[in-house]
Amino acid sequence: MAQKGVQLDRETITCSICLDLLKDPVTIPCGHSYCMNCIKRFWDEENRKGIHSCPQCRQTFTPRPVLVKSTVLAVLVEQLKTGLQAAPADHCYAGPEDVACDVCTGRKLKATKSCLVCLLSYCEKHLQPHYDAAPFKKHKLVAPSKKLQENICSRHDEVMKIFCRTDQQSICYLCTMDEHKGHETVPAAAERTEKQKELEVRRLNIQQRIQDREKDVKLLQQEVEAINGSADKAVEDSEKMLTELIRLIQKRSSDVKQQVRSQQEAEVSRVKELQEKLEQEINELKRKDAELEQLSHTEDHNQFLHNYPSLSALSESTHSSSINIGPLRYFEDVTAAVSETRDKLQDILREEWTNISLTVTEEDVLLSPSEPKTRAGFLKYSHEITLDPNTAYRELLLSEGNRKATRMERQQSYSDHPDRFTFWCQVLSRESLTGRCYWEVEWRGREVYVAVAYKDISREGESYECLFGFNDKSWPLRCDTNSYKFFNNKVRTLLSGPRSYRVGVYLDHRAGILSFYSVSETMTLLHRVQTTFTQPLYAGLYLWSHGDSAEFIKLK
Repeated sequence: MAQKGVQLDRETITCSICLDLLKDPVTIPCGHSYCMNCIKRFWDEENRKGIHSCPQCRQTFTPRPVLVKSTVLAVLVEQLKTGLQAAPADHCYAGPEDVACDVCTGRKLKATKSCLVCLLSYCEKHLQPHYDAAPFKKHKLVAPSKKLQENICSRHDEVMKIFCRTDQQSICYLCTMDEHKGHETVPAAAERTEKQKELEVRRLNIQQRIQDREKDVKLLQQEVEAINGSADKAVEDSEKMLTELIRLIQKRSSDVKQQVRSQQEAEVSRVKELQEKLEQEINELKRKDAELEQLSHTEDHNQFLHNYPSLSALSESTHSSSINIGPLRYFEDVTAAVSETRDKLQDILREEWTNISLTVTEEDVLLSPSEPKTRAGFLKYSHEITLDPNTAYRELLLSEGNRKATRMERQQSYSDHPDRFTFWCQVLSRESLTGRCYWEVEWRGREVYVAVAYKDISREGESYECLFGFNDKSWPLRCDTNSYKFFNNKVRTLLSGPRSYRVGVYLDHRAGILSFYSVSETMTLLHRVQTTFTQPLYAGLYLWSHGDSAEFIKLK
């Protein structure tokens, strides 16, 4: 409760401007208190002529209030500082996730060290004897640990300072006299030294692999940049050339349109000129016919004879032979010519577009690095593979960390699972395979299939759709003591090559390459598949007879 009271006082006399304890506290007319410098700076920065306000309640004051240090508040602040220094900070106490001091009573402080000899954890105060007293100086201090009791033998309640190499476990000295009697034992510190050396070697291997992978990542990044640069240039150049082609076609279209319109204008002008002449002639003939009709009704014979010669004379007639009323073949010829050009261009584009598409596809394949030439080159792509128990046929026993499968006469106690092969003695890997991968399989027995397959291969029943090599979802190499055979989609290929009980498999998923090698002192290519993989692949095994076995080898 006292600690809470200190916290309450701290909140009460904190400046709301700097959020710290009041320094040279002053109280302004509205009753709120601030550090003297804080409120002065606040008022100096206010952009209100002659009017000053409280930062909390916004009450205004005119003129600017005179500031006088509050003696009572200053005393309270000093008392609060003293109280805070006397009380341990909350963060010094152990929480649920911390290691608590085993010596503290009441509320325990956080431990700063654990002692492997005392098997206790100490706060800074209770740890001091380990620094001051000579007997404690030889004790082994480590970072605070909640697992100290794991160093106590559960059977003899003694500290376990010995390591049994036979059973690979820590024991106490009493264990060496009964259940571990006659076993190879060494001091735990000595075993730690040996394991530390192994650890360093393993770390060096890991660091080397990290460096190798980082180089691979860098190379892949460079490949990505090369792909992107090449693709961008191809798109840019192609766009430019196709735009030029489109512009040329548009110009030709404009030329044809202009020529047709020009010819159209000339023909229409010619026809209208003839039309006007005919209309003038019709009007003239109508006028003559009216005058002749009027003359025919004249009763005066002399007048008739006098006017007839002038009225009967006609102007030269427009001959109908000069009028062409047939179809204008010129425009139809233009249409036919454009149509013929269009058909030729479509044929060219269709043929060349196929070539362009093939070039793009081939470019993608060419960008994939070539297949390694040596075993060391293959090992750069080594891939650790484990078998999935949920896919294993019930007569398959998995061992060696699920890397080895052996066909047994008695069924194993696998639970029901939709991924399990129910008739064919097969199993698939847990890991999916994409990119570039290499692995090796050591086999023994009468007949073993080393395969890759899609995950959606059928599993239920005795249909060939479930059997490796008898569908379009799997690619196995069959190994027996006399020959090799490759299967895919029910097609069998007889292979030649040196007999070996180790098979290497190389996969370049993107390039669609799958290769099988006979591995001994040298590597001999048995068969290479070039196809297109549409899904991730999984490694698989098929064992023909009881006693047949196959194991995915750990490659270094």
